[in-house]
Amino acid sequence: MKYKTIRSLVRFVMNIIADVEVVGMDKLPQGNVILAANHLGRLDTAVLIYALEREDLIMAVAEKYKDHPIFGAIGRSVNAIWLNRFEADFAALREILARMQKGGLMVIAPEGTRSKTESLQEGKMGAAFLAGKSGYPVLPIALTGTEDRGIISNLKRFRRSKIKAVAGELFYIEIPKGQGREEAMRNATDEIMCQIAAKLPESYRGFYKDYPRVRELEQK
Repeated sequence: MKYKTIRSLVRFVMNIIADVEVVGMDKLPQGNVILAANHLGRLDTAVLIYALEREDLIMAVAEKYKDHPIFGAIGRSVNAIWLNRFEADFAALREILARMQKGGLMVIAPEGTRSKTESLQEGKMGAAFLAGKSGYPVLPIALTGTEDRGIISNLKRFRRSKIKAVAGELFYIEIPKGQGREEAMRNATDEIMCQIAAKLPESYRGFYKDYPRVRELEQK
């Protein structure tokens, strides 16, 4: 099934089950960019597809969803890179970088997996690595209301869920080569996560709730 058809179906279903508010997506530039979002629930990808007009998506999807009737179809429509989350999947990483060299919109969840606490987990360094390696700018996206527990509860009660996607400010990551590279990667990862956290309500900030950088970004 073509991506345009999948996107239309996603928007149709989302408008039935949820009230989706999208804020600041006009900050998304044309050309190469990494969209980095927090990962609360299974609907996160659907919300991003709902919000995005672009079709040149580069998306890594957990291999367990490859045969899923819904998420598998979405993955195939965007020619997803199927990712083994339980080991260092270097083949998938090489494919991601090869796709990024050709240009497009990379969609990634820096946490790597859905949050069991319904708040931010510590970010993994993959997003920072890709940003530093590719030179793509990063656009942080803060999602709320997509927690599986809340979505399922509302569906059982025939209520529409309140979902919000808020875009932060575009920024660049620079990772030096040689000594200090790992520390720079960690700092860059924290910056990505703090940029997301600053656009989230406090109850969603989790691991990053006490980071001074979050307060600093809030005040800008």
